[in-house]
Amino acid sequence: MKAGTRALGVAESFRGESSTTERSTVAGAVVRADRVVDGLGYRRCTVGGTDATDAVCELIDDLGRPDVRYVLLGAIAPAWFNVLDLSAIERRVQQPVVSVTFEDSEGLEAGLEDAFSGPALEARLDRYRRLPERRPVSVDGETVYVRSVGLEPEDAADVVRAFTPEGGRPEPIRVARQAARAADSYANALLGE
Repeated sequence: MKAGTRALGVAESFRGESSTTERSTVAGAVVRADRVVDGLGYRRCTVGGTDATDAVCELIDDLGRPDVRYVLLGAIAPAWFNVLDLSAIERRVQQPVVSVTFEDSEGLEAGLEDAFSGPALEARLDRYRRLPERRPVSVDGETVYVRSVGLEPEDAADVVRAFTPEGGRPEPIRVARQAARAADSYANALLGE
């Protein structure tokens, strides 16, 4: 991959007390394959809500970066089960979308069933069940779990590896997570928390 190829990493941070009325900070970091950070943007989404997909799409629109070739998401259900719709994001931004998670699990269905009921549960389960299959990918001796829309699984694995210079976390996601944490900390400081 060329050194100047850009990916947008997206991650979120929430450091308040757990409540469905709370907001989480969503950060986006444009990072080149050679690790140069080339832009940052922010949005908010509801903890326990269903607006994370819109927040990600609005963040991408706000950045206005047609040079971004890939969107790398650092979670599939940020902000306490605010399940992302990868296909909707891919349609909106017209770029491949890759979700990278870092722990092996049995999936989210049991957690969703414990946390929600009725229409709230059904909406989240429907979105979750429509996600592409999660596949393990070996990166620098570590295993990450990848879902992709707009790329074949092998190509998605190559993108993840190309943007992971060391360890198992792609650089755009790592930078976005740091940016989200810093912004969330700053917002809490402004509120006196």
